Amino acid sequence: MGKPLTARQRESRAGLAYLSPTLVVVLVVVVLPILWTVMLAFQRIRLINLRRAGVFGQYTLANLETVLNSPGFWSSLWTTLVYTVGSTFGSIVLGLIAALTLRSRFRGRTLVRGSVLLPYVAPVVSVAFVWNVLLSPQFGLVNDWGVRFLGWDRPIAFLSQREYALNLLGWHIDVPMALLTVIAFETWRYFPFAFLFLLARLQAVPGDLEEAARVDGAAPTQMFRHILLPQLGAVIALLSVLRFIMTFNKFDDVYLLTGGGAGTEVVSVRVYEYLTARFDIGAAAAQALVLAGGLLVLLAIYLRFFAPRIEAAEGEG
Repeated sequence: MGKPLTARQRESRAGLAYLSPTLVVVLVVVVLPILWTVMLAFQRIRLINLRRAGVFGQYTLANLETVLNSPGFWSSLWTTLVYTVGSTFGSIVLGLIAALTLRSRFRGRTLVRGSVLLPYVAPVVSVAFVWNVLLSPQFGLVNDWGVRFLGWDRPIAFLSQREYALNLLGWHIDVPMALLTVIAFETWRYFPFAFLFLLARLQAVPGDLEEAARVDGAAPTQMFRHILLPQLGAVIALLSVLRFIMTFNKFDDVYLLTGGGAGTEVVSVRVYEYLTARFDIGAAAAQALVLAGGLLVLLAIYLRFFAPRIEAAEGEG
């Protein structure tokens, strides 16, 4: 007969038994697909010879060379960065404005707060179709009102025009119209995500701080800068990281709006095109690996330089 188990050993075995289903799911759903993608990225695999892919295949760096030297890769990477930074910044700013506006009590506040979440909970196919219809240069409501009431010379192809010549105070500026429209859509669709985080943090700010500031004669801008903004710093930093990662990998929004055309080709769309147009699975996996590598670098920078400062600020608070 074996030695009886101690209470700690029994707890450890029970904990492992409870965690094992989750570990199996993570292994099957997350770890194995990642390993499979890495394996494909270093093998010359196309759809026609996919069955030949295996652990003991011929590994090569040719896929990475093909991706990095392919025409349009670096421009698509720059487009992805602009799209990601612009959408992240816009959604957080718009979410902050909404949270500040709807934090006070007023009649119908619950209904208004619920309606703010509609862009986020609505199916992306539906809202993308609505935007396509509204912005259509032939029958879109936006162009109709722009020509009738805003003095536009002609309709604007928001989703199919790469650049739009804008005359601003005598300066002629070429605006990336399609890319800015996609950024506006992403900002509108995901600002409720930031709104929820920021509103929850604003509700937790002690009322005594704001009351004392009002007694001292602080203006609303001073209250926001010196009281509310420091309280929101950690949440804004976390939102920036989360939204950056989510947007950097975004595919469906861009593809449904523009198909990646008119200067909106992000890296995720290129991965899809390698799969569906070229049937080059190895190159698509290599490009996805480059995308993941860029995210890991950015995440490492955040953990190394920004996360400790946020934790220190929270400790002081």
